[in-house]
Amino acid sequence: MPQAQDHHGSCHCGAVRFTIHTDLSGLGDCNCSRCRRLGWVMQSAPADQFTLLDGADNLTLYHFNTEKIDHLFCKTCGIESFARGSDGKGNEMVMVNVNCLDVPPGIDRAAIKHWDGANF
Repeated sequence: MPQAQDHHGSCHCGAVRFTIHTDLSGLGDCNCSRCRRLGWVMQSAPADQFTLLDGADNLTLYHFNTEKIDHLFCKTCGIESFARGSDGKGNEMVMVNVNCLDVPPGIDRAAIKHWDGANF
């Protein structure tokens, strides 16, 4: 079983930088209109396992549909490297786009979990 470790990531221009502590074992994708267009591969973690290192003032917020997820993207390059929301029990969560990690994991798309966000 993989061990949790710190993973560093950023938006494309580097203005937004973060660290997430996770084992990267819960990779998933979503078929909602936004994620499908962006090609996100997600890893969620409790909010206390995520640290925004730089760029809080360079983030802009976008809500759609139920407006329950804070889609945050860089004002400079437009990349959404993470989003904030909560799980079904109300626990604060962060979803990181693993394609934005400095060292992205190898991704077997057949093995990741598929979330039916289009019908959520």
